[in-house]
Amino acid sequence: MSTVAASVDVEVPVRTAYDQWTQFETFPQFMLGVEAVDQLDDKHTHWRIHVGPSIREFDATITEQHPDERVAWKSDNGPNHAGVITFHRLDDTHTRITAQMEVDPEGFVESAADKLGVLKHRVNGDMRRFKHFIEGRPHETGAWRGDIPRPDA
Repeated sequence: MSTVAASVDVEVPVRTAYDQWTQFETFPQFMLGVEAVDQLDDKHTHWRIHVGPSIREFDATITEQHPDERVAWKSDNGPNHAGVITFHRLDDTHTRITAQMEVDPEGFVESAADKLGVLKHRVNGDMRRFKHFIEGRPHETGAWRGDIPRPDA
């Protein structure tokens, strides 16, 4: 497993940043390689992504979600990965968003890309694109304010 972490400071209140992040269907607008994300219910998403020349689909479960604080997930099938996005209020109009992911590359191409730092570069780019995405709008495109408690260990 490889661990990737990236942060970005955005010029919006923490609630705005968090609310936009809960709109998974907008991810293709700022995440390279993400073709579509469908929210199946409060805890489940279905993803279609490009990995090199291939298209992969997988399901993921939101394992913990607390408004204005964090969204954590794990894959249910397909590429083995898990992660958490945390939101930190810097002041009334600035938020730090941090992404931490663990990814288990599959096959030669993904392993080589991992060793070359492609995933870290991609995540950093996605965070910068999210910054431009959210700062370039008058308000978030939607929100989900539900709470999903961490599962018992």
